[in-house]
Amino acid sequence: MPGFELFGDAERKEVNDVLDNGVLMRYGFDGMRKGHWKAKELESQLQNTFKSKHVQLVSSGTAAVSVALAAAGVGAGDEVIMPTFTFVASFEAIMMLGVIPVLVDIDDTLAVCPKAVEAAITQKTKAVMVVQMCGSMGNMDALQTICNKHDLLLVEDACQAIGGSYKGKPLGSIGDLGCFSFDFVKTITCGEGGAVITNNKDYYLNADHYSDHGHDHVGNDRGAETHPFLGYNFRISELHAAVGLAQIKRLPEFLEIQKKNFTVLREVLSEIPEVTFRRVPEGGEESYAFLNFFLPDLEIARKVSQAFKENGVDACFHYYDNNWHYIRKWDHLKNLKSLFPISIEVKKGLEYLKTKEFKQSDNYIARNISCLIKLSWTEEELKQRANTMLNCIKSAL
Repeated sequence: MPGFELFGDAERKEVNDVLDNGVLMRYGFDGMRKGHWKAKELESQLQNTFKSKHVQLVSSGTAAVSVALAAAGVGAGDEVIMPTFTFVASFEAIMMLGVIPVLVDIDDTLAVCPKAVEAAITQKTKAVMVVQMCGSMGNMDALQTICNKHDLLLVEDACQAIGGSYKGKPLGSIGDLGCFSFDFVKTITCGEGGAVITNNKDYYLNADHYSDHGHDHVGNDRGAETHPFLGYNFRISELHAAVGLAQIKRLPEFLEIQKKNFTVLREVLSEIPEVTFRRVPEGGEESYAFLNFFLPDLEIARKVSQAFKENGVDACFHYYDNNWHYIRKWDHLKNLKSLFPISIEVKKGLEYLKTKEFKQSDNYIARNISCLIKLSWTEEELKQRANTMLNCIKSAL
């Protein structure tokens, strides 16, 4: 991760197909295409990869979350439970629909804690969104049981977890709807792009129409298509899909490299008794996109994070002091700094953030360091990195 590290002839070939026929839009212009339908081809490849009946490509992972929720009828005044540890896009995508994000604690999987989820359910709750952060998963069986018990949607934000699996099922394919991102720093990239996956035909058709201004995509004349309901523009372009089409075919190659590099680093850090690792639920296999480990306390984690920076160990993140991925510094959310008026329902629904404490989440995120696993490291670079990390941690303890 990320796939752009290994761009090559395969990506150039797919992009050149699009430039050759000149059709950059995924819909229409049938006569000009010379048989090239990159978005359709990528959706077919993703169906096989995710073992899912339906895939709808969209413009981003953020769009995927909004489209997925809208496709299932989640909207104004409803509540969606989500974790305190994620990317800001998670609550942005929820709030764009007028939905109230209800943040709850994580556990040692770094995903939503099932007990915290159950305690947060109200009459307004419509969905639980588990975010498969940093390539691994939450307690999927427990979360599915809770959703079944309360008749709630289980939505998987698997934007960072392509290639991970749980009990033989690809992450993203376990819940009612799965969401993926193919932005520039994901394991496979389109530059910008995302996907909604589901086995529910109604949700798929809704996503297909909603993401293209409500077009029903019936027939071969785009101008004659009807609009069963309102929609918006979350389309992916053929150029972006072309890059993704080359990359998805290389996913096994990328995952093999990630696992090899991950394993080298983990084995070295395992020599330190004070280092522990995030819990992967039994039956799960992470994508190996990130190595996540815990240190004894916040002070040591900060020392290690600083030592990594000073010694050239890049792409390692201490999220406790990061304003992209953890609730602690999301002041723009807590203070509702918006360019347009926020609805009264959402304002009232988010008042809890002014006083709410997330001590359980703090306990994990304060001690966690997350290291991106690159695809382009040479064996010598990987060995040197492992030794530097080892020495930095030992010096901080």
